Amino acid sequence: MTAIVFIHGTGVREPGFTALVGRVAAGLAAVRDGLRIVPYYWGATHGATLGAGGASLPAGPGGTSRGLSEGPAGVDGDDAETAAWAALYADPYAELALAAAGTPPAREQPPGSVPPVQALQARLAALVAQGDLFVNELGPGLARAAIDLSAHPLLGPAADALDAGDLAALAARSLTARVIADALDADLPLVPPGGTRDVVADRLAEALGAPPRGTERGLRSFLLRSAGSAATRAVVRRRRALTEAGHPMAGDILRYLSRGDAVRTGLRTLVAGLEPPVVLVGHSLGGIIALDALISAPLPQVRLLVTAGSQGPFLYESGSLPSLEHPAPLPDHVPDWLNLYDHRDLLSYVGAGLFPGRVTDVPVDSRQPFPAAHSAYWTNPAVYRHIADRLP
Repeated sequence: MTAIVFIHGTGVREPGFTALVGRVAAGLAAVRDGLRIVPYYWGATHGATLGAGGASLPAGPGGTSRGLSEGPAGVDGDDAETAAWAALYADPYAELALAAAGTPPAREQPPGSVPPVQALQARLAALVAQGDLFVNELGPGLARAAIDLSAHPLLGPAADALDAGDLAALAARSLTARVIADALDADLPLVPPGGTRDVVADRLAEALGAPPRGTERGLRSFLLRSAGSAATRAVVRRRRALTEAGHPMAGDILRYLSRGDAVRTGLRTLVAGLEPPVVLVGHSLGGIIALDALISAPLPQVRLLVTAGSQGPFLYESGSLPSLEHPAPLPDHVPDWLNLYDHRDLLSYVGAGLFPGRVTDVPVDSRQPFPAAHSAYWTNPAVYRHIADRLP
């Protein structure tokens, strides 16, 4: 029986780790029977902590951050749409604010008619009644997001500015972005791929009163017009929250690079107790840990190394990989290496040019913007198919 040792990446802690391992196990079981999943949870013992309770964090927001360029001019198709979703992840209400800013002068409603905002609020209440299972592909949080959106002070002005279809679609994108953004804030690396996100957003839009998909309703143009200015405002406003969220991840990397012997020893000890064949599957920093452990001394049980969203090649080329300094070659005892990367994941790198004939780089596309792309590997079925194709 092949043993799959899964090594998580930066910032992962419980309960997120258990959920992540469960998702990886399910993904592998869907493409190959008879696998044994062995988790290596190094975060609890070897992960970074803020020993002084966060005394080093800034007291509040300051400075400015450069967001997306003003508007999507010159950006093609998927990249422009990805940029727009990035803006919504940073601020799920950004598009709502832009719509509200274009509110026309108040006009008298026909007698007996229901104001647009009340019609949408009634549909949001119906979503709340159905609960999170209506979009279980995204995980928990829909009901809370629908309650908050229904009470948002800009919902009424936005409803006056848009027709019912565009309003429903805008609300659906806001809800979808809010649930995903909350998962990212919780460091839960189970972000769905862009295709799943889009299907969920369309389902929500129809539930909120939009025409079925295929009927022209001007969704894409309104979303893309929103991307640039929304991102700039949102990043500035959320600077502290983004900084705090990044500290566990940055801390894990710095701690590993300065005191990584213990985590590598723990992995080697775990592998030594397993029957071959063994496959090491590492995400992000987990891939670096696996690579370093394999380079430092032979692990004959291991027949395949799989890395996803890994910085290992970059650390090697920059002279920062603890176990091997460029231009030294990869030792012969290192097994076959499958390296999965996403061109939108700015933390993923390729290794074939550095180790010719020793690394197979395979692109996967989650259709998610960064940083969501870095967390979307384990909900992408293509990742598991590529792994299954190379399992011993």
